[in-house]
Amino acid sequence: MSVRVGGDQIPEVDTLEVKFRLFDGTDIGPIRCSTTSTVGMIKARILAEWPKDKNVVPKVVSDIKLISAGKILENSLTIGQCRQPLGELPGGAITMHVVVQPSLAKSKTEKSADGMPKKSNCSCSIL
Repeated sequence: MSVRVGGDQIPEVDTLEVKFRLFDGTDIGPIRCSTTSTVGMIKARILAEWPKDKNVVPKVVSDIKLISAGKILENSLTIGQCRQPLGELPGGAITMHVVVQPSLAKSKTEKSADGMPKKSNCSCSIL
């Protein structure tokens, strides 16, 4: 049996169902991906399917970080290399987390109108 993905026939054995959890808990997908698709290719697809109603929107593929099993995935790895065989449910989708992290060069040059560096609105509390 095979599945049609983007005009290509891919044997179902060589595909995985992956959903991508965004920072606010919403998901993109599940998307059926070939195990030979690279992380870079998947990031481009996530960028294309990014919900338009979000406050934080990546501008380029390099702004997106994919995390699976606690590891940031490298663009050159294939999805098949990134999956963890333990903990997968038969017929279930693999969940990868998506983090938007704008490039460092851009954020270093950002300054507010008065010349002071831009301040972060984040705070953490450890109880």
